[in-house]
Amino acid sequence: MADTTPHRSDRPVGVDGVIADWSSDQRAFKNVSWGKAMMWIFLVSDTFIFGIFLLSYMSSRMSTQTPWPNTSEVFSLHVGGTDFPLLLIAIMTFVLISSSGTMAMAVKCGYAKARRKTAMLLLLTALLGATFVGMQAFEWSKLIHEGVRPWGNPFGAEQFGASFFMITGFHGTHVTFGVIFLLIVAFKVWRGEFDSDKRGWMSAGRGDYESVEIMGLYWHFVDLVWVFIFAFFYLW
Repeated sequence: MADTTPHRSDRPVGVDGVIADWSSDQRAFKNVSWGKAMMWIFLVSDTFIFGIFLLSYMSSRMSTQTPWPNTSEVFSLHVGGTDFPLLLIAIMTFVLISSSGTMAMAVKCGYAKARRKTAMLLLLTALLGATFVGMQAFEWSKLIHEGVRPWGNPFGAEQFGASFFMITGFHGTHVTFGVIFLLIVAFKVWRGEFDSDKRGWMSAGRGDYESVEIMGLYWHFVDLVWVFIFAFFYLW
């Protein structure tokens, strides 16, 4: 016959139960390396910064009394006597999203310890990122030549210039630093520094490719942020 006597739970109650619930979250980081945990913390803090920037942009756009510039016209590209709305932005987005794919493959090859493939995919990701930054520099120079400034622009609301240079500049800085670190990690992978147990800069000395995964977390975050910038700034 089954025992129907109620058993007392070993789970603490009251204040001790609340403390146990809150402290249980730290178990999720028990087996996470210091580098990966710090990257996640950095990305969470960066999410708030980009979120504030985009909220400020939306607030400025909805509160201004001056008509907001038509982004399809402002960001159009003149090719062969024809204006193509958002053509450059579409190419930039395609390039950056493609780099997420090459980064994901680099992480996969890294954990498979395919050293040369990992290094080549990291270099390809860096090349795509550098291409994005180059196109963004061209976009900046085009708008500056047309008279857009952080304190005003000839297309409409003055807040447009400040929002554009602040948001895209902050994101472009992230991409630029990402490209630099991609090149550094690719160089270390090519030299085989992640295949040894010797500790070094960005290598934990465990003979694995965790630094490639950490770099992938950062790069995917940068790509995801651009999706929101593209949607809110260029398509709205």
